[in-house]
Amino acid sequence: MSYRRASRLAAIVLPTLLCVACGQTYRPVVIPTTTTPPTPASFHAVFGITANVPFNPGGALQIDVSGDSIIGETPTSDKSAPNLGDVPTHAAILPNDSRVFVASAGSVLPGGVDNVSSFTPAFDSTIATGLGAVTAISLPAGSQPVFVNTTQNNAVYVANYGTNSVSVVNAFSNVVSNTAPVGINPVALAETPNGNKLYVANQGSNTVSSLNTVDLSSNVVTGFSGTTPVWVVARSDSQKVYVLTQGDGQLVTIDTATDTVTSSLPVGAGANFIFYDAHLNRLYVTNPLTSMIDVFSDTGGANDTPVQLAAIPFTLGSAACPTGPGACSPTAVTALADGSRFYVASYQTAAAASCPDNLVGSSACVIPSLAVFDANSLALRTTMTLLTNPPFATNQYAVPAVLACGPVPPTPLALYSPGAARFRVFTTAAADSSHVYVSMCDAGAIADINTTDNNTNNSGGGTPADTVVTDLPAPFSAGTAPPNGEPPNQNPIFLLTGQ
Repeated sequence: MSYRRASRLAAIVLPTLLCVACGQTYRPVVIPTTTTPPTPASFHAVFGITANVPFNPGGALQIDVSGDSIIGETPTSDKSAPNLGDVPTHAAILPNDSRVFVASAGSVLPGGVDNVSSFTPAFDSTIATGLGAVTAISLPAGSQPVFVNTTQNNAVYVANYGTNSVSVVNAFSNVVSNTAPVGINPVALAETPNGNKLYVANQGSNTVSSLNTVDLSSNVVTGFSGTTPVWVVARSDSQKVYVLTQGDGQLVTIDTATDTVTSSLPVGAGANFIFYDAHLNRLYVTNPLTSMIDVFSDTGGANDTPVQLAAIPFTLGSAACPTGPGACSPTAVTALADGSRFYVASYQTAAAASCPDNLVGSSACVIPSLAVFDANSLALRTTMTLLTNPPFATNQYAVPAVLACGPVPPTPLALYSPGAARFRVFTTAAADSSHVYVSMCDAGAIADINTTDNNTNNSGGGTPADTVVTDLPAPFSAGTAPPNGEPPNQNPIFLLTGQ
């Protein structure tokens, strides 16, 4: 047989053999689907911290941002398994996302134990891994840890409200390696991004402590005179820190090179929280007592004094709070890393028998909401209610008030103490700017808001930007079951963003 004839025969036989080989073994087909797939995105995570009923451990959960789902929870009912401590207060994640640390002030309860718990997050995988086992890091009795913070991968700093001290936890060995005294009742920490200094807001002594991270030795802070400092953040270049005082309502700037106060700006008594936006070099200050949001540029003024860009009202009848039983109380802010928008979480309350939502019944109620602002114009884009069906009833927008979720005593100027929820509602944004989350303590759920518009061609089936996708239930608690017979959920009190 000639080479040419053999080549022709092979050209005929080979495709036939390939076709026969397909047989019924594998025949790829395309099946149309009528559902909208999740927005494609890299694996990102957000973590929620929840409180349980007294004498039962709190919980931590991890949200898969691209999947709109919870992919891991710590144990909350099986006390024989390693779990978070009682009365969780705050959480932090290492910069490399390898460990999450949660402070628990258990000793506020008789016989309770104070500790810091750590666990490994779930990672992107074709096989569900869940959260790693919880490791408990012991603290002296009465420490009452209320805040954890770090900009390093080898150390985590803990504010001990009960013993007026700060401890450093070795992130590799999970043991306390050093403790130093600070002022009375420390409630917030901020480490400079360069890892050189740690600043402490001491609520009980009206002071701010400056510590050198290398050995926790202290530096003298000159010129600080605010009343009840409640929050502190560090600028991304490590040159300034900003302290918020609740009692006299001041935004105080401290130069980190000299530990000297360089400016103090009024924001109103009752201010509770600062959000620092490194992308736009801004500071957002919430004040639930005056129902205001103050927006500052953190560069450009004399001596780098923040410059006020806007004062946004959340009073009843304002654009951000048009209707309801009373003024809105903004308690937390977050911003998208892409610089396009910022989000303000707030709530309204109504007394028993006067809740405007008939689906709640005769109990006192809370109405959580989220306001969306354009970051460039500072104009309001929209406000939204945060309850979806399921798990809530169709058209429901309020939930029964939970006593433990409000200030104790119930006044906006009440000072923070462990055992009370610091944030009735709190918000954070995913690292990829695709979602924003709002923890709703009274609702026992976390609202999941899609921020990207995947329906720009109006073809149907997509999700418009700034739409509540779902409410993710917090882990089940040991509390009394609600009337519908479902297990009771824990109360989300804090959110933090991982990469």
